[in-house]
Amino acid sequence: MAFIIILILFTAMLQNRFKKVLVGIDGSANSIRGLNEAISLARQSQGIITGIHVLPEFPPSYEINMKSYRSQLSKQAKKFMKSAKTSAARHGIEFNEKITSSKNTVDTIVGFARKSKFDVIVIGSRGLGSPKASYIGSVAHGIVNNSKLPVLVVK
Repeated sequence: MAFIIILILFTAMLQNRFKKVLVGIDGSANSIRGLNEAISLARQSQGIITGIHVLPEFPPSYEINMKSYRSQLSKQAKKFMKSAKTSAARHGIEFNEKITSSKNTVDTIVGFARKSKFDVIVIGSRGLGSPKASYIGSVAHGIVNNSKLPVLVVK
């Protein structure tokens, strides 16, 4: 009986807690699992999801040579976001996208989450970036350590 009461209280808390969910999307299998968890959270709280993808920012001296590469990365990001929006729509969840570029992915995501007053950040444990951390990816590790918001890391 006590378990049922706790479950009801937890469900009521979730319904009011996670109205604005930010999820990192880079097209990796873990980011898709993160999206699925974000959809689950948003469904429980009648919330809205915003997917964020951070493109690498290149030094100005490289920009001319990297123009084609940047275009390719941008096209891929839009493809990831379109797929994420379709997945969210299948579950009746509103999905917004944010594609930006930065030299520091962690600071960009944490800053955007704080400035836009998100309730939770959902991130895959390892994405497409270089593996700098042993247990979870470097971006997930950085977000967990730098965010004052709740962070759900999905493995």
